[in-house]
Amino acid sequence: MGIQMANSENIKKAAELLNSGGLVAMPTETVYGLAANAFDGQAVARIFAAKGRPQINPLIVHVASIAQAEDHVVFDARARKYADHFWPGPLTLILPKKENCEISELVSAGLPTIGVRCPAHPIAQQLLNTCGLPLAAPSANASGTISPTAPIHVAQSLGDKVDMILSGGNCTEGLESTILDLSGALPVILRPGTITADDIAQVEGLTPEVGYGNPEAPTSPGQLLKHYAPNADLRLNAVDVAADEALLGFGSLKFMGVKGGGFAKDLPQGQMLNLSENGDLYQAASHLFAYLRRLDDAGFSKIAVMSIPNTGLGIAINDRLTRAARK
Repeated sequence: MGIQMANSENIKKAAELLNSGGLVAMPTETVYGLAANAFDGQAVARIFAAKGRPQINPLIVHVASIAQAEDHVVFDARARKYADHFWPGPLTLILPKKENCEISELVSAGLPTIGVRCPAHPIAQQLLNTCGLPLAAPSANASGTISPTAPIHVAQSLGDKVDMILSGGNCTEGLESTILDLSGALPVILRPGTITADDIAQVEGLTPEVGYGNPEAPTSPGQLLKHYAPNADLRLNAVDVAADEALLGFGSLKFMGVKGGGFAKDLPQGQMLNLSENGDLYQAASHLFAYLRRLDDAGFSKIAVMSIPNTGLGIAINDRLTRAARK
């Protein structure tokens, strides 16, 4: 079916596909997700096959509400506080499975916990309510490559491996959800996102630890060392740019030079993109994957990336860039 506008008729068709074991790419506020019925092991296996994703890497389950999540995972008072505060929104909670949980073991990679999220995007919400299912939905792209923030990115990465792509325009957040592990005594951020440690601390007055886990045995998505990667080599914290490099800028280019002479601001059109000319981290996050993809698609073999402040949302941006730069 390819890319379809997310009107009521196509959302109903997408729900029918999901109920019959199909794969549907759906928009969320973070990135596009590749959704399948979380109860259906064969459908979930199709996600791993379509993405080329290691089966040790667990998936996030998307739900329409806290009530639906409570059917499958254990909510204590602490978890409910975080969900009440941030849901619907870009926060995934790692919680213990309920006894006799019906969600496929493939989703959790055999772990006793599941990551659950209630997305804020109205199309995702409408689809979840129409199909009546919890949906396993990692990012809708080949494993390890740049995450998709527009429907065309899904089509370019997965092609006919997905049964339908519901088009809901560009994603507003541009980074995958923050993952907060609540399965232990203390909350731990396993993947930073647009909801920061400071945001989370406001709920209970407790700043969560940040722990990236073991990439050989991940307990949540986003823990593999190499992830979000373009074909081009990335050079991070660049203070200048070579003539044969593209530039991914951030903030003012006033002091950014070209090796051998010249100024970065004078680079040819298409060789430089600025995540945020005024240094806005939220704007930079929303542009990150799309701009990396544009420079990569332009055929540059090397991309110089200016320094991003490693505070607040910058921590999440730098996490994605560091993983994308690994070879």
